[in-house]
Amino acid sequence: MSTPRSAHRPTAVRKFALAAVAAVAAARVLTGCAYEEDICNTGEYPVMTVGGTGSACVRNEEQPPEGYVRYPEGKVPLKVDDTWDVYWRTHTLDENGKIIDAP
Repeated sequence: MSTPRSAHRPTAVRKFALAAVAAVAAARVLTGCAYEEDICNTGEYPVMTVGGTGSACVRNEEQPPEGYVRYPEGKVPLKVDDTWDVYWRTHTLDENGKIIDAP
């Protein structure tokens, strides 16, 4: 008794999916994971919560919303996981603008 042809499809689909995942992984290795994600979209700047590690993006022509402030000059995260993005995960600003350890 032979196996119906449709019984082999899940295996073929699974093999295709694994091949696709492998191709994406290979591409990332070959490019050195060169893609860096911006913190904010074009026309926006990042802001942080006062006394916490939250952040948001604000349109360039707008002021930060209540409870948020601009990052200190020269310490603005621009890309996900860049030096300042990592730094601000464990630091924040108090209500006087002083850098403190995050709670």
